[in-house]
This record gives sequence, structure tokens and C-alpha cells, in this order.
Amino acid sequence: MAGIDQLGACMVVAAVVATPFGIGDAGTAFVHPLWLLWLLWGIGVGVCSSVIPYASDQLAMARLPRSVLAFLLALLPASSTVIGLVVLGQIPTWRDIIGVATVIAGVAIRQEQPDTS
Repeated sequence: MAGIDQLGACMVVAAVVATPFGIGDAGTAFVHPLWLLWLLWGIGVGVCSSVIPYASDQLAMARLPRSVLAFLLALLPASSTVIGLVVLGQIPTWRDIIGVATVIAGVAIRQEQPDTS
């Protein structure tokens, strides 16, 4: 199976495993007048938080050099910090900022060793 197919299979397994834990609360949600809107929001969150990022990772891993992919993945904590600040109003502490900068710097200065075998 290709990477995208494996990702799809994993998402189906995750949905089947998680459904029994939420089915009890879901029953009460379906009687609420805004349940369809909540369902659409939930689908949107699922697509934006799982499907798009994981599918993008799978496609990028197949096409980008390892160093470029590593640097882009190292930028994820920084983009998450900015989104948390802008969207959620979460102000990062100095420790948070230093941690994000350290991860990015570590990936940026690391050089791949030539294969000697």
C-alpha cells in the first residue's frame, strides 16, 4: 500500500476505535438544535487538524530532500506558537520561545554526514 493509502486506513481504524468512547455523549448532542452545525465544525476540525497535515507530510516526504523536510518540520512549533497567539490569544513565555528557537536552530545547523559505506 502507498503512504496515502496507509494513512487512510489508519484514519478509519482510529475512527472505529474512538467511536465507542464518544457515542454516549453524542446521543444528547443530536437533540440540540445546532447539532448539524457542530457536526460540520467537527468535520472541519478533523480535516484541518489530521487529514491535511498528515497527507501533506506523506506527499512531502516522497518529494523533498531530507534536509528540507526536516527544516520545514522544525518550523511547525514556530507556526503553532504564532497561530496560538493570533487565534487563541496564548502568549508564549520566554521558555517557550527559547525552546522553539532551539529546535529550529538545531535542525538548521545540523549537517548530514556523507555515507562512508
